[in-house]
Amino acid sequence: MERIGDAFIWPFRDPDWLSKVVIMGLILLIPIVGAIDGLGWMLVAIDRLRAGEEKLPPANFDYLGRGVVLFVVFLVYYLGLALVAAFLFVPAVVALSIQGNGSGNAFLILIGFTLLSLAFAVALLGVLAIIFATPAIVLATDRGGVAAGLDLGGVLRNARKTPINTLIAGLMLIAAHFIGQLGSYACFIGVVFTLPYSLAMQAWIIRSYELGSTAPAKT
Repeated sequence: MERIGDAFIWPFRDPDWLSKVVIMGLILLIPIVGAIDGLGWMLVAIDRLRAGEEKLPPANFDYLGRGVVLFVVFLVYYLGLALVAAFLFVPAVVALSIQGNGSGNAFLILIGFTLLSLAFAVALLGVLAIIFATPAIVLATDRGGVAAGLDLGGVLRNARKTPINTLIAGLMLIAAHFIGQLGSYACFIGVVFTLPYSLAMQAWIIRSYELGSTAPAKT
């Protein structure tokens, strides 16, 4: 993945980066609609990088059509993960609640805590798995729509095709997500800058992953 480190600096190569980031950041504050438009904005940024244009897309609501498809795909993945975690979490809470009302059964309490731990482990590992699969999910959705994005077998095959690429991109995406949330610690208003900056980073990371996945193998 050549120039992967440029993910941190490429947004600043656009002379109008500040106005675009601020406006896009304000849009992202709108519940659901902002997230959908932001995902579309990221996809258009990837298109620009493919064309060799290292400038951020204009900040407006023109990306809802592109973004809604990717939004639906990620919504399905995260809802599926939530259901699996809930399958373990709910029985754990019920068991611990019942045992807390009277003389507890040590075995049932152990089962409750075990299920609770498994639920949190499944949730954590599931989120990490989705993050590491994000480049493959985004590219599949961009090319083939919702059906391609939800083709878990195809997504996993693409992710396993270049494991080093997937690993590097996943670690960079974790960093991008972390940066995106940093603004919430600065009286929350900082997310106006950090959220769109994070999306711009993700666009570069996914494009770098795409280039690495399609590059001919070195002999």
